[in-house]
Amino acid sequence: MQAERMEHVSFPPLSRVAICGGTHGNELSGVYIVREMQKQQQDKVGSVSVIAVLSNPRAIDVCRRYTETDLNRCFKSALLSSPITDSAPYELRRAQELNAQLGPKGSENAVDLLVDLHNTTSNMGVTIIMDSKNHLTAHIFKYIQTNMAPVPVSGIVMDQPPSESYSLDSVSKWGFSIEVGPQPHGVLRADIFNMMKKALDLTLEWIQKFHSGCTFEGGDMEAYGWVKSVDYPRDPLNGELTAAIHPNLQDNDFKLLQPGDPLFLSFSGETVKHEGEALYPFFVNECAYYEKKIAFHLARKMTQTFPSVSVKRN
Repeated sequence: MQAERMEHVSFPPLSRVAICGGTHGNELSGVYIVREMQKQQQDKVGSVSVIAVLSNPRAIDVCRRYTETDLNRCFKSALLSSPITDSAPYELRRAQELNAQLGPKGSENAVDLLVDLHNTTSNMGVTIIMDSKNHLTAHIFKYIQTNMAPVPVSGIVMDQPPSESYSLDSVSKWGFSIEVGPQPHGVLRADIFNMMKKALDLTLEWIQKFHSGCTFEGGDMEAYGWVKSVDYPRDPLNGELTAAIHPNLQDNDFKLLQPGDPLFLSFSGETVKHEGEALYPFFVNECAYYEKKIAFHLARKMTQTFPSVSVKRN
């Protein structure tokens, strides 16, 4: 372990950064942050070229998550290279446009960093969703976490090949999502907006320090690794819900669920309890996940070691 801590990696400058909001058109913090950046024509932050993009303009116009299909599930390599037909959903067309503008995915021409801004109705505070092998975003996460205290900042690590990653941030060389909640969809809350803006400002601040020659020391980070998704109890005949999230679980994202802890309260008054190993719930009672048949995800807490990093000079 000590040898890993001493490892050092240098990366080229993150000279092109994309900030995307409205990938889901009713998640308004990111929409208004990007609109403000566009209004101010903020296309440069120090040595960084910043591209501010409203990802799904049609969904934003009607204040809906999407118009035909979830845009943030359209960025697998196979979908991005698929032929567009007359029947193709708008979001798939838009994904290919964004890939052309900010990618192409997996190429040297892709933007160096893409930060995708999201809201959740779940009580997740500030959550950074990142690739498990991405050392740069691990450092940015730690920087945000340290400088936003006492606001809770959690990290979720995903582990999948880049070609199979379906989210917008996978188009860039290094990308992650900032997820902030709780905020109802279609609603803008100043406290949630300010938390997202602060996390984004700290990201750009970290990049400036990185470019100036700072070496960021390696170390450990605690994060959550996805284990499985859990659906609501349903009527086997018609598929309708038969229970809601239990009050003891509601708003308790990232708090350890022990075997026997309540998960659901049925409409007839019975409690459904957690079985199996102790795990951590997140995206608890997320509004947009009802259609995906997900009541919450479960994760294990893990410790990841990452190396020190600095900018690579030509």
